Amino acid sequence: MESELTQESSVTVTGTVRKEPRSVGGFELGVKHIDVHQIADEYPISKKEHGTDFLMSNRHLWLRSKSQNAILRVRHQVVKATRDFFDDNGFTLMDSPILTANSVEGTSTLFELDYFERSAFLTQSGQLYGEASAMAFGKIYVFGPTFRAEKSKTRRHLTEFWMIEPEMAYCDLNENMEWAEKYVSYVVQWCLEHCQEELNALERDTASLKKVVPPFPRITYDEAAEILSKKGVDFNYGSDFGGKDETIISEQFDRPVMIHRWPAGIKAFYMKRDPENEELALGVDMIAPEGFGEIIGGGQREDDHDILLKRINEHDLPVEPFQWYLDLRKYGSVPHSGFGLGLERTVGWICGTNHIRETIPYPRTIYRIEP
Repeated sequence: MESELTQESSVTVTGTVRKEPRSVGGFELGVKHIDVHQIADEYPISKKEHGTDFLMSNRHLWLRSKSQNAILRVRHQVVKATRDFFDDNGFTLMDSPILTANSVEGTSTLFELDYFERSAFLTQSGQLYGEASAMAFGKIYVFGPTFRAEKSKTRRHLTEFWMIEPEMAYCDLNENMEWAEKYVSYVVQWCLEHCQEELNALERDTASLKKVVPPFPRITYDEAAEILSKKGVDFNYGSDFGGKDETIISEQFDRPVMIHRWPAGIKAFYMKRDPENEELALGVDMIAPEGFGEIIGGGQREDDHDILLKRINEHDLPVEPFQWYLDLRKYGSVPHSGFGLGLERTVGWICGTNHIRETIPYPRTIYRIEP
């Protein structure tokens, strides 16, 4: 029966393991007996080149490939390093709801559903609940899936992805940036230490990753816009940076760069304004090297009740669903900050993958909701 075995057939092999320096793994198995559990049908993924759509349709099988296996093992280590970092630094894990009545990142990217004759939404972020939790516990982090109904076709976007979102009470923008760089450098160095086999399988050049140590360069939005201007980029000041813009900016540095103090008009309603310039928001984005783009977005939150209420109205958002969020500014409000890191983008950067869809077991995009 052994002669009938096909690719992906299931067997149990019994024998003696001994050292063999000439073997790829340094060992060889002297086979004494083979138990055949199942002879597989002809495997649809052969050694020939397959198109992306075919591979994604067979994602449940593609996970067995060497590269996909390596990427998802790195993802596992990023998650482990995340939990270790925040546990070791006195943060408490807080779970936020997936079903919510609130928008966080704007109403245009919400997945809406009927909730017992009311409207509800799949969460865009756990941030608002993280802020409430930080008022009770001091330092917390939320880790869970988020959903954005963005009709984006870029290699950096998914409609369902995972976010790590710490929130810290008594924390300003500068301290927030310090936490962000400490966390990211910890995760990268952890992966360099614990994922060498996987990174080798992916043929990842780790020279750039070894440079990911604090302090990270910090530049203002104006300084980033000036970089683009000097490079001859046709950039509309006051707008967000596109993927190509981020790549050009990141190429000027040898490690992640943090861009802070953004035009308030392109940041969320909850972002605190710069006391020295009301036109600027105390926000920060972290841009990864090598063209992998934004991996962190965050900033200092508005802690004044009346100002926050004003911002909600200015953004034409309904006040009622945010009453509980406004309450946080009525009962012991303190300066506080936080950020969100996209897990898949970070894994993609560490692995050097070309597309974010390979960094999550079963990706969801505007074109794909199965398998």
